[in-house]
Amino acid sequence: MQVVKCIILFIIFILSNLIGKFIASKFRYRVEELHDMKTALSMFKTKIKFTYEPIPKVFEDISKVLNTKVSCIFKIAKCEMDKMNAGQAWQYAVDNTKNYLNDDDKRVAKIMSKMLGQSDVEGQISQIEVTEKFLDKQIKEAENEKNKNEKMFQKLGTVLGLALVIILI
Repeated sequence: MQVVKCIILFIIFILSNLIGKFIASKFRYRVEELHDMKTALSMFKTKIKFTYEPIPKVFEDISKVLNTKVSCIFKIAKCEMDKMNAGQAWQYAVDNTKNYLNDDDKRVAKIMSKMLGQSDVEGQISQIEVTEKFLDKQIKEAENEKNKNEKMFQKLGTVLGLALVIILI
């Protein structure tokens, strides 16, 4: 009986550790996705500046190159452009993609939709550059949040697991 109790306590401790690590990983994934978004926007800016390809083709290319959740935004936006204009498709894709971006990150990503497909190449490039500047701010904020919270949640999971084990002993 004592062995079963020890095994259960060990499982509780491990599960609380895993929960803490899972919560902490959300901060790291957000930073990674913001960096991926910035990379994707740089690719987008370069492609429309030098290749003059249509936006759906550029979005399709970017979604194939990136293998992240950010690529899903471009894939969904490309598919939705059949039903709506590019700006609306981009907003729809940002809102309806499962990722770790918070509401402020999504709001920044949607800034680009205002001129997407509505102006000449230079207007779109300037809008992408504005979005990139706002993304830089979001990246710094996300990194600060990650540095502050990631270790805290990992340690909190461990401490809560130990507390539960001690209480149950």
